[in-house]
Amino acid sequence: MSSQSRLLIVDDDTAMREMLASLFRDRGYSVDSAVSAAEALEKASEQCFDVVLSDIRMPGKTGVEMVGELRKRLTETPVVLMTAFGSIDSAVESMRAGAFDYITKPFEPDALVLTIERALERRALEEENRRLRRALDQTSSFGDLIGESPAMREIFALIRKVANSSSSVLVAGESGTGKEVVARTLHYSGNRADQSFVPINCTAIPEGLLESELFGHVRGAFTGAHTAKQGLFEKADGGTLFLDEIGDMSLALQGKLLRLLQDQEVRAVGGTQTTKVNVRIIAATNKSLAAEMEAGRFREDLYYRLNVIPINIPPLRERPQDVPPLAKAFVAKHSPNRARTISSSGLQYLSTFPWKGNARELENVIERALALSDLTEIDQEDLLLDPTERTGRETAPAMLAPAAAEDRLTLRELEDRYIKEVMRITDGNKVHAAKILGIDRKTLYRRAERENANSA
Repeated sequence: MSSQSRLLIVDDDTAMREMLASLFRDRGYSVDSAVSAAEALEKASEQCFDVVLSDIRMPGKTGVEMVGELRKRLTETPVVLMTAFGSIDSAVESMRAGAFDYITKPFEPDALVLTIERALERRALEEENRRLRRALDQTSSFGDLIGESPAMREIFALIRKVANSSSSVLVAGESGTGKEVVARTLHYSGNRADQSFVPINCTAIPEGLLESELFGHVRGAFTGAHTAKQGLFEKADGGTLFLDEIGDMSLALQGKLLRLLQDQEVRAVGGTQTTKVNVRIIAATNKSLAAEMEAGRFREDLYYRLNVIPINIPPLRERPQDVPPLAKAFVAKHSPNRARTISSSGLQYLSTFPWKGNARELENVIERALALSDLTEIDQEDLLLDPTERTGRETAPAMLAPAAAEDRLTLRELEDRYIKEVMRITDGNKVHAAKILGIDRKTLYRRAERENANSA
């Protein structure tokens, strides 16, 4: 965890306070401490903390009472309470007061650290949700979703129609096309905008842990389950759960997801009780689910449950009209403190590229150009695109190496031949060629002058 994560520990027990401070400092946290609720509230009024860890039973105000006052001052700061006198009543009281979670002493250090990390993840998620809401208020109802092509305009119109619906949505498109941006825009354009948008990548989490992440688990459900954990379906209650890369979910978990969609009930791993939830599901995939069903890797009944409202995002190469507005948006995003632009020739050049990585690749190119150039206006030569990507040809080194060995070229002759090839594929643009070659522009000019002199 980053040292920028600021933790306030509140406990009247000196030994416990020092042990906890040492535990979290060793993990990179910035730690402050207080011996009472009153001192904690005073410190919280003077500086911001990312998370608060507090004992419940202390002289003066209890930890539960402190939570109530703290939440009024710092509504975004999660509080985790701990006590040696654990009971259902005190847990319920803590949650009602606004605590993020509750842990009972004695506890495993790793379990406590995991709880604090989950609290920080929740804080980060809520901050992102607030940022997106502000962006929607300040710009348009589609926030970061940008496009001028007919295909994108159709997507905008579809979002307007279904934003307030609770029907499941399946977003399909290649990697980098902006499937999560579509999902977020759909959420924040509808009547669930004030509730949580909870994303999860089904590929990023091991299969054995994904069920626990989605449905939660009870204490003791499996080895390492020292405390109960709320699943993402419950965290998204009233809002939207975004299931990215749904095509990679195992068949067993697909069956449990199908049951949830049918019954709108969640059962934690290892539990016997079910909890009603009201969650809108937006799923996304870069795979052909029709092909996955044909191969027996995706359930047909789940597909029809998810594909109530299909949204298909075409690849960027099929909508070049969207490249200029996207490029301009990425310039603004990556140079917030400086007015920078892209020249018309630069925008035209970007529009001719195939963008195999779609908008994500375009953003990468823009960010790199901004970092490498000090100019206010980014021009074509500042955009380090590999011209061979556009033509489908082999790279120059791959073609030249066999010829060099066969013709017994010296290293200098090989360099000269390579420079000629790079100059050819850049149409004689010495600025662009010098960047590809990794040499100074003046060096390239001198090499060209020497070659001209030798040929004369």
